[in-house]
Amino acid sequence: MTLNMTLLTDLYQLTMVGGYYLLGKKDQRASFDYFFRKIPEEGGFCVAAGLEQLIDYIQNIHFSPGDIDYLKSLNLFPSAVLDYFQELRFTGDLYAVPEGTLVFPQEPLLRVTAPLPEAQFIETALLNILNFQTLVATKAARVCIAANGDPVIEFGVRRAHGPDGGLSAARAAFIGGAVATSNLMAGRVFGIPVRGTLAHSWVESFSTELESFQAYAKIYPKNCVLLVDTYDTLRSGVPNAIKVGEELRGKKQGDLAGIRLDSGDLTFLSREARKMLDEAGFDRARILGSSDLDEWLIESIKKQGAEIDIWGVGTRLVTSYSCPALGGVYKLSAIFEDGHLRPKLKVSDDPEKTTNPGVKKVYRFYDEKNFMRGDAIVSEDESLPKGQPVRVFHPMLSHISKIYPAQFEREEILVPIIQGGKRVYQNPTLKEIQEKTLRSLTHLRPEHKRLQNPHLYHVSLGEKLFQKKQELLKIAG
Repeated sequence: MTLNMTLLTDLYQLTMVGGYYLLGKKDQRASFDYFFRKIPEEGGFCVAAGLEQLIDYIQNIHFSPGDIDYLKSLNLFPSAVLDYFQELRFTGDLYAVPEGTLVFPQEPLLRVTAPLPEAQFIETALLNILNFQTLVATKAARVCIAANGDPVIEFGVRRAHGPDGGLSAARAAFIGGAVATSNLMAGRVFGIPVRGTLAHSWVESFSTELESFQAYAKIYPKNCVLLVDTYDTLRSGVPNAIKVGEELRGKKQGDLAGIRLDSGDLTFLSREARKMLDEAGFDRARILGSSDLDEWLIESIKKQGAEIDIWGVGTRLVTSYSCPALGGVYKLSAIFEDGHLRPKLKVSDDPEKTTNPGVKKVYRFYDEKNFMRGDAIVSEDESLPKGQPVRVFHPMLSHISKIYPAQFEREEILVPIIQGGKRVYQNPTLKEIQEKTLRSLTHLRPEHKRLQNPHLYHVSLGEKLFQKKQELLKIAG
């Protein structure tokens, strides 16, 4: 990393870490889970993203001399604690679902078992990285589902929440299914294909719209996509684009690759533009639609019969405009006491906020058609032998249970990432992560993917974990 990001944390993480050290808890092991409670926009699924950046952060934890000087200037930490900070590294274990995995409320997406100060310290950065990228990857997947096979290009860097917001959002959008980005830095850093042509300012900088199109086509004859809505889309924009396309063909220099519509009634304008292009012999010219789009607008526009081939989605994607935060949390689930990791749980008057205790793993069940039928959170030492039915329980309502048939395949979705402080996981390429997302979505039944009132995907508790939770709730009560 070119920039030491160790201090990307909240002050209270360091006050706790320092306190643990002074109280002799430096080597006491603990286990934490990262999970979220609700799917954004009442959707049917989320797409896990951000793990690669989190691994990078964890593997590079170190306080520089400048960091220590800054912390010393706060007049808060004893010198012994500052000395401990200089030695702090992550030496524990991390299990996580790979990026591109479909994930659901209450189940651990990530499990950390490490000395308590180390496990505590990474919380803020972990939430910052995983919450944002998972949120945007999920939004992108929804947008791509609405586009129904049409390519989606991420256009949002100018409206993103800062430079890193733009960079991380481009990566997450690609994981969710976008085919390209307008962000050159994302293209350079992550290898994402980049796309873009011209803005309204280019057109306005010339005496006429036609002149602006001709100038652009002369410079970029092989990439001639013209923005046609600066003045009047159907009376001047599209006719001028057709004229420039004819000139390119006449000179045998290139062709009109397409036009972009960035305002107005995209359904009406795209249909009329398609007629004009086809009648002029430009039936292969593609129409790109943009203008504050999201999955809801794209779904509506397509249902109205729009003739749009490519969708440019910006602000509402990279900011997840209609739901700007994923409520991911990082909770203590077990701590080493009396020679054993003892399960812990947080109790709340809101049953949804009562956590699941202990060190856990997650199994995913697939039916005979290879559709995902539900997930089960189970204790780490609980096995689910193949060929046997599995009874699982509702995480909050003790009278509700179900049985997964013996013939259902099951997959353990948390995999080892770091063990004993050493990475044991090989990061896939970004393209491979995107392919995993797209492949995973084919295993999710259509009713879980619809934008409105999606069918609930069941996340249950294994029998041993369910019994332990009930036991601890009785003690707490």
